[in-house]
Amino acid sequence: MIIDMKKMIKSALLLLCSVCILTACEDDRDSNPTLKQPAEGSLVLNKPSLQNAIFDLANSSTVNLTLSSLPDYGFPAYTNYTLAASMNPDMSNAIDVATTPYAKFEVDAATLAATLTDMAVAAGKTESDFPLDIPLYFQARANAMHYAGNAIEGTTITSNIVSLDHVRLVYSLPPVTTPDNLYITGNFNGWDWNTSLSMVQCYDGLNVFWHMVWIDDSGIKFNAAKAWDGGEVGYNQLKSISGDLAGEIVDAGGNIGSSKPGWYLMIITASVSGRDIVYDAQFNEPNVWLMGTITANADWSELEDGMKFEVPTTSDGEFVSPAFVNNSSGDGGVRCYVKVPGFDWWKSEFMVFDKKIIYRGPAGDQDRVEGYAGQKIHLNFGNETGYIE
Repeated sequence: MIIDMKKMIKSALLLLCSVCILTACEDDRDSNPTLKQPAEGSLVLNKPSLQNAIFDLANSSTVNLTLSSLPDYGFPAYTNYTLAASMNPDMSNAIDVATTPYAKFEVDAATLAATLTDMAVAAGKTESDFPLDIPLYFQARANAMHYAGNAIEGTTITSNIVSLDHVRLVYSLPPVTTPDNLYITGNFNGWDWNTSLSMVQCYDGLNVFWHMVWIDDSGIKFNAAKAWDGGEVGYNQLKSISGDLAGEIVDAGGNIGSSKPGWYLMIITASVSGRDIVYDAQFNEPNVWLMGTITANADWSELEDGMKFEVPTTSDGEFVSPAFVNNSSGDGGVRCYVKVPGFDWWKSEFMVFDKKIIYRGPAGDQDRVEGYAGQKIHLNFGNETGYIE
């Protein structure tokens, strides 16, 4: 028998490599770290150095706390440390105020003051109750983290509770103010905030808004933002409903609906009650009026007979004025307005410029538009367009 020495040597080398690989794999399994639950009490939050002193949040930049003992997970695990604060010694109703991968917490004092003020108000305190001298309790917790950034289940451990016994808390919430804008969406525009109607503020009445709006049995909502962000106002969020046509306004599944679909002059008055903004709504007849030297009387009197626009019966229809009786003269020009109760006509006036309805709102006087006897104004409040011819 002739033995091929090259084949023998090659086979021996392959066998040796296989043994080495198996041994290496076995060694790897033996060296993999095992995650263990840290012992209770292994996470220690140090007592604040100013525990018994008066700690004035208004005159401090940060609240600093440190950890003196960290949990052992059996290997150097990436760990997140979170600090919670509570006004109760048992840490009930606690809120998280800081998160860090380090053994030191630096809590922004102004943010903490605002958060604590909000908690105190929610518990029944009013602004007149401040400043408060309260104890404030802290507790830390640790979590081992995956490299992907989420906590490893079952690795949470909490620390002891420490306190600042005399925290001086002044009222630290910003004032609540009425919104600068309100937007209307509804079935008329497919519930699309991007094409919502912008309500108009009255001159000298920044908390009073108005707009012509088509309301049907599906209804509308309004909001201070062009978004479904939880701030939208429907039927049940209105403090009151009044006006000539209030009896036609119904709850349309939470929306502001109508039992008689049509156009409404909707007027919203916003006010502040405590920390809440409340809305009172009026729903009046959708009347638009001519004003100025073009009218029959030309004497600048409000609600002149025969000077009211025709109201369309469809959501895309036009409001059409009566024919101008005179040519405009002097500083008069063509003027039109809706009547908002409690406000002079010019505080809710508007005009057509380049086929767009432009509202005076809280701004200064508008430019003048000339008009001639026999002309009419056509207005489409659904798309904010108009023209004179």
